[in-house]
Amino acid sequence: MILVVAATQRELDGAAGAKTLACGIGPVEAAAATARALAERRPDALLHVGIAGARGLSATSVVIGSEAVYEDPVGPLVPARVEPDAELVAAARRALPDARVLPIGTSAHVGGARACEVEAMEGFAVLRAAVLANVPAVEVRVVSNDVDEADRSRWEFEGALTRLAEIIPRLLGELAR
Repeated sequence: MILVVAATQRELDGAAGAKTLACGIGPVEAAAATARALAERRPDALLHVGIAGARGLSATSVVIGSEAVYEDPVGPLVPARVEPDAELVAAARRALPDARVLPIGTSAHVGGARACEVEAMEGFAVLRAAVLANVPAVEVRVVSNDVDEADRSRWEFEGALTRLAEIIPRLLGELAR
């Protein structure tokens, strides 16, 4: 069974019929909810999806995470990077051949990820929970906005959510192979 995880229920619209989890917004909620779901449901794999901000990528661009980078300051005892499962990344690339494969930064606040072109709020937390539960995982995002655009009315939520709903079935089909 593949568990599809996203911050919000709306980001899960394309996952009809799949096992899903709306983990909540931000790294703390995402880590706690994902860890609980992994312990209770014991999936074979985890697909983390959602919308994201980016620098230099157009809205509705699709990004497969080459790694999740935690960019909030935490100190030397906490890992700062989590790599996705290589086989799941390869499957995602087959499903989405035009997608970019890039590191995705995680920060609890918009604009907090500076080292990565792509920024979201839950990726590191979800993938870290999967690693600790020994569940293979991959993160896939659709760009909704430029991270540095302060005017949220200019963010393209609807277009990004529509694109996300279109690609989730293709991802699930390929990951299930």
